[in-house]
Amino acid sequence: MNILIVGGGGREHAVVKALKRNRKVEKIYALPGNGGIAQEEGTECFPIKATDLDGIEAFAKSHKIDFAAITQDDPLVMGCVDRLEALQIPCFGPTKAAAIIEGSKVYSKDLMKKYNIPTAKSETFTDAEKAVAYLKTCDYPTVIKADGLAAGKGAVIVADFEEAKKTVDEIMV
Repeated sequence: MNILIVGGGGREHAVVKALKRNRKVEKIYALPGNGGIAQEEGTECFPIKATDLDGIEAFAKSHKIDFAAITQDDPLVMGCVDRLEALQIPCFGPTKAAAIIEGSKVYSKDLMKKYNIPTAKSETFTDAEKAVAYLKTCDYPTVIKADGLAAGKGAVIVADFEEAKKTVDEIMV
């Protein structure tokens, strides 16, 4: 069985290590992978970015991939699973429609509110002045996050109103 891993972080390395335990796995390819993954026996890394869906699709075709694991957020939100499944390659990872839950915190929060799923209190703003006015009513510390993916660095914990106002200005203004 030829396996494709899309991504190049620690999460992908952990997936490679787990998959290697399966005797049915012949070869693991990682796009782009990383130095640690490259050292794993039976694993090869190729410098194709996880966001290069055309490159991933071409690679999967040319290397006769039997199964793919897409664990990095960006290619999931872009629809990598959808494209590989269209090639009849089974995948581990959500489709583009499902990945929106991770790709948009606004969507996620709206969904949780709609179905009464417990979540932290939140408000959404497109106007910086309205966001700052709301921040005057908050308890601190609080969290400010821009909508969309930010490679795990999009949430800012602010200690007080002045820090919150500065963060809103940096994000929205």
